[in-house]
Amino acid sequence: MRKVVVGAAIVQDGRLLAAQRSAPPELRGAWELPGGKVGPGETDQQALARECEEELGIEIALGRQVGADWPLPNGYVMRVWLAGITLGIPRPHEHLALRWLARDELYDVEWLPADRPVIAAVEELLWS
Repeated sequence: MRKVVVGAAIVQDGRLLAAQRSAPPELRGAWELPGGKVGPGETDQQALARECEEELGIEIALGRQVGADWPLPNGYVMRVWLAGITLGIPRPHEHLALRWLARDELYDVEWLPADRPVIAAVEELLWS
């Protein structure tokens, strides 16, 4: 069984939500899509809902999956879904900052290397 990390490409008013990492030290300051590891007994979707609640204080509704399994270091894979906010306003509980990015701002932040191809795929889905 593969180790899975899930991510949410949260879109609102034509903008994508980016989250700036606070830890670990070697990744501090880099930007990512919100999400995290799938826990024992959780589905990908349950883990993503839990992570968005814990990290951002929001509830989300998932749309279509972006691609399939995106490779990560150490034998992990990332699975990403388009998502919308159904309740709450995102606040950075575990991140340094949050930023809403329009299409022409998508590459104004320093994305984690593993997130870069995902961001390109999200851009293609949303704006092509």
